[in-house]
Amino acid sequence: MKEITITKREEGQRFDRFLGKYLPGASSGFLHKMLRKKNIKLNGKKAEGREKLSAGDLIQIFFSDETFEKFQKPQEGGKQDTFTDGKSIVQRTQGKQLERTKQKKRLTKEEMNLREQVKVLYSSEDTLVFHKPAGMLSQRAKADDDSLNDYLIDYCVKNGIISREELSAFRPSVANRLDRNTSGIVLAGISIRGLQNLSTMLRERTLGKYYLCLVEGRVKEDARISGYLTKEEKNNKVSLHKEKVEGASYIETEYTVLKSTEKASLLKIRLITGKSHQIRGHLASTGHPVFGDYKYGNREFNNQIKWKEGINYQLLHSYELIVPEGTGELSGLHIIDPVPEAFHQVQKNWNLEFSGLSYTKTSHQTASRLDKRKNDREGRK
Repeated sequence: MKEITITKREEGQRFDRFLGKYLPGASSGFLHKMLRKKNIKLNGKKAEGREKLSAGDLIQIFFSDETFEKFQKPQEGGKQDTFTDGKSIVQRTQGKQLERTKQKKRLTKEEMNLREQVKVLYSSEDTLVFHKPAGMLSQRAKADDDSLNDYLIDYCVKNGIISREELSAFRPSVANRLDRNTSGIVLAGISIRGLQNLSTMLRERTLGKYYLCLVEGRVKEDARISGYLTKEEKNNKVSLHKEKVEGASYIETEYTVLKSTEKASLLKIRLITGKSHQIRGHLASTGHPVFGDYKYGNREFNNQIKWKEGINYQLLHSYELIVPEGTGELSGLHIIDPVPEAFHQVQKNWNLEFSGLSYTKTSHQTASRLDKRKNDREGRK
């Protein structure tokens, strides 16, 4: 018999989903059969699997050692169980994906360099907020990729937030994604409760998310623009439409002109809806593509940026996060991720520097409370 006591980090998930992660080699049908036969009990009683687990709950699994060992090995062709809410992601990794994580190749020099640039902007019992550098994936695209999500797992293990053994039942995960070459704020849940709270806020658009970008041409005035977006998965590119078409999603983007010249503008974007490539595609559709964005911008102009500035990626940065009062643990949280040095240098070269922005190079730890109460939670080092 095996006994498992639920920790606070694991509480809040359904019993059957916990079992599916703890015993990835067992099918859902088999696990429910074991529940019906009382070969798996919750707090000494028969369970259906729909129960929500709480810290301190005791799970008893009446398997032989051989059977238990067999089912702890991932099924061939195992899956990565992910659900999304808009751009938010709550990920439960099972089967082969877990196996790949254990067998991941050694980091390349470039991947190690990107990891060194990651910063913790805020930490709490359930949540971490990171600065993601341009060039790093939020989540893997291929099995041998490195990503911020992989960094998150290693960070949590290294700092004693979770043990390697506990990863079989719960895996911390990023809750929102940024494109590989977009830098800035990424949220992560390090408990089931944290992931659920972040998912709800992202889905209900509770969070105030603000981006900075440099765009081609003079943008004359602030605006709130809307339209419809479709995405071609084959080439990972979106198209914008004025009228609704089949398969299109409604999008809305608001921007403020911080500074503008004849050739370029600095914009602060408020993301109202949160679709893939929304900011890049939406601005390009207005005739003002983001600097360095080869997918949606002017190749000749971007080549000039590349040759003069050494930049070959879009200058788009997730700069600010505001959590309204009355929204639970993160209520009143205000985070600013300072403008990256490379972005700042291009601003100066194009006469687009703006005094109201944070350009701190030495410290990314800028979390504060909107009510000006001191935030006594320091980032885990």
